[in-house]
Amino acid sequence: MRNRFAKIVATVGPASAAPSNLALLHDVGVDAFRLNFSHGDHDGHRKVIKALREVEAKSDRSLSIIADMQGPKLRVGPFKDGGITLTYGQEVTLELSDELGEDGIIRLQHPELFKAIAPEQRLKFDDGKLMVTILSVDGTRAQARVDVPGELKDRKGLNVIDAVLPMSAMTAKDRIDMEFVLGEGVDFIALSFVQTAQDVIDARKIIGDQAGIIVKIEKPSAVEQLDAILDAADAAMVARGDLGVELPLEQVPVVQRQIIRKARALGKPVIVATHMLESMIDSPTPTRAEASDVATAIYQGTDAVMLSAETAVGRHPATAVAIMDRIISSAESDPEYWSGLGANPLPHKPTTEDAISQSIRTIVETLECTGVLGYTLTGSTVRRISRERPRARIVGLTPSAKTASQLALSWGVEALVTEDPSGFNDMLLRAEQVAISHMGKTSGDQVLVAAGIPFGRPGRTDTLKITTIS
Repeated sequence: MRNRFAKIVATVGPASAAPSNLALLHDVGVDAFRLNFSHGDHDGHRKVIKALREVEAKSDRSLSIIADMQGPKLRVGPFKDGGITLTYGQEVTLELSDELGEDGIIRLQHPELFKAIAPEQRLKFDDGKLMVTILSVDGTRAQARVDVPGELKDRKGLNVIDAVLPMSAMTAKDRIDMEFVLGEGVDFIALSFVQTAQDVIDARKIIGDQAGIIVKIEKPSAVEQLDAILDAADAAMVARGDLGVELPLEQVPVVQRQIIRKARALGKPVIVATHMLESMIDSPTPTRAEASDVATAIYQGTDAVMLSAETAVGRHPATAVAIMDRIISSAESDPEYWSGLGANPLPHKPTTEDAISQSIRTIVETLECTGVLGYTLTGSTVRRISRERPRARIVGLTPSAKTASQLALSWGVEALVTEDPSGFNDMLLRAEQVAISHMGKTSGDQVLVAAGIPFGRPGRTDTLKITTIS
């Protein structure tokens, strides 16, 4: 098993898409792979998915495949000369038009934008590098003042600050991409531009239970409706790139911690993403600040941390994974990491599942057990155990390959595909065999086994057994 509890997500790109590179990244420490549907075509993504399933089969270690949808992207239109210069205090015109922009005129092709903006609204361009404030709006034209000047080039991104735009989180392209990835059997679909819980509900109508839904929290409106959005989703991603554009930078760490806490309280995996080891796109080592950033996310209790361009287009993808692995392991070896995880009591439902998962953490601490095995059909039992953050390796035993792959994203969990036991004694025998063969346990070691009896019925976890390896 891995020598750490938190998971590593890596983005696939030109630097990592070859089957041999995917296998290397998995060996070095990647638990989940992200396919970015803002780039590439279906044929290329299909080859990556096929290669990853082969890696999974050969390694006998489940991995998650995440299909990240592009979502709606607001962009400025093209300019006559490829761009314009915005000067401080200059008054510019925003205009709904397909024509080319020019000095003093920024043309846009998004009618929904003009329905959302109002005087005093701020617009940021090119990942927040430039900013204007709206002075007036008249139908499909607006006047704005330049507050942060600079060069604005063709097709640069546009963010509307403090506004809920009247547009869906799913574009026509996203719907086509979703149908494709569902046919390819991905484990999770990540939704971009989520603003409300309705965006998740709309996606669920297409996805159903064929894949888990990861909500990318990247807009202030999503932060404001975080509880409802997380309730409707299966997992969350702290998408700090766009979040850092639309929120004041000093608020991003606060929001990150808030999202991690709420997702964990619900027992739903959470990923911290963007700019984690960004200098390693070119450099063979990260900065000390980047190492500290990764460790901070681990101390906050995140399920996973993600590499983006570092593994997609970077010069040192495997090294970036190896260094992230070392940072995680170092943080988890700190006794204060474990005391910090228990500092905020979790809410518990009046169910046998929650009673058992809460008991597991207490028993692990009392008896110093180092292994927990959970029989599960849907993964729910094991995720509830994972959210308690017991200081023990967790193995999910499931007859479902899909469940096993999805569990690869959860803190501390490795999953094995196995047939359900025939009865109680068979359950203990199989658990002991896995504890020895997969967890490295030896005679005298104690492990915990959680299951629902009779087997094969979801939501029936009602049995907890402390067993000693013979």
